[in-house]
Amino acid sequence: MIALAPQLRGAAPGARVLGAVLSRIGVAAAQIALVAVGVFALTALLPGDTAEVVLGEHADAGRVDALRRRLGLDEPLGTRFLDWAAGILHGDLGTSLRTGRPVVDEIAGNAATTVLLAALTLLIVLPLALWLGARSGLRAGSRFDRSVNSAVVLLNSMPEFALALLLVGVFSVQAGWLPATAAGLSGWSLTAEPAVLVLPVAVLVAKQLSALARQVRTGVVVANSAEFATHARRAGIGERGVVLRHVLPNAIGPVLQQLARTVDGLLGGVVVVEALFALNGLGSGFVEAVRARDLPAVQGHALLFAAITIGVNLVIDLAARRFRAGAR
Repeated sequence: MIALAPQLRGAAPGARVLGAVLSRIGVAAAQIALVAVGVFALTALLPGDTAEVVLGEHADAGRVDALRRRLGLDEPLGTRFLDWAAGILHGDLGTSLRTGRPVVDEIAGNAATTVLLAALTLLIVLPLALWLGARSGLRAGSRFDRSVNSAVVLLNSMPEFALALLLVGVFSVQAGWLPATAAGLSGWSLTAEPAVLVLPVAVLVAKQLSALARQVRTGVVVANSAEFATHARRAGIGERGVVLRHVLPNAIGPVLQQLARTVDGLLGGVVVVEALFALNGLGSGFVEAVRARDLPAVQGHALLFAAITIGVNLVIDLAARRFRAGAR
């Protein structure tokens, strides 16, 4: 992390906090810039001629040359990157080769499905992981603790696609209770048929619950056996007060760090889930762009995923610092 300026080291606490926040934001901005360079370089250096791949091997040379000029592939690599970076600063990610629409519009059209899936997953995972992890940590070694550990390890060991196929086979094919696909729905229209969201969200919840619940359990076990918790009990504070005022606040910091990894896992999970359940979201759009070698769309999606990851880690890192500073 970038060191604070010397004049801030002896400054007031508020100035030091502001300096730390600005420093962390600067690191995040530098990370996004480096990711942008990496995304462009990796896509630009792919083997083969993009224009020929898009148009097919039987396309005439005139059409291939015209497409290469339209994409700027006849320009030096440095010039192409500067043009692409300038477009990003103006909110322009280029035009999709598959649909002819601006990549920004493609992403905006698919974002609602992914946001809906991620929001529902987090709304279920967070309270469930906190409850399971805290209860297991406070009752370490009990039958409940052993049962929860066995269940989360089992769920974590199953890949998303395997769990999704299992759930579809049981609840859609055999029982007929739930639809196996989104049946052409996308975005917020999915809320009109909530049954289509049950299996996709169940897969995402099962995969993300395991690590977060175990991290909560570990944090609670460590905090519950720490000296400050023992001292609080000796001082006559009731068990409920010890847990709420001392154990849980001191266990939150590591849990927030795990939450950042949970969001990262969601980004990977939605790619699989959206493909398996025929959901039109950012994940499926990214897969289609890669399959069609739609470089502007690939670059736009990859940059967005990286920005989300960096942004979430930034927010959670700052929140974890706040909890660590306030915990006693």
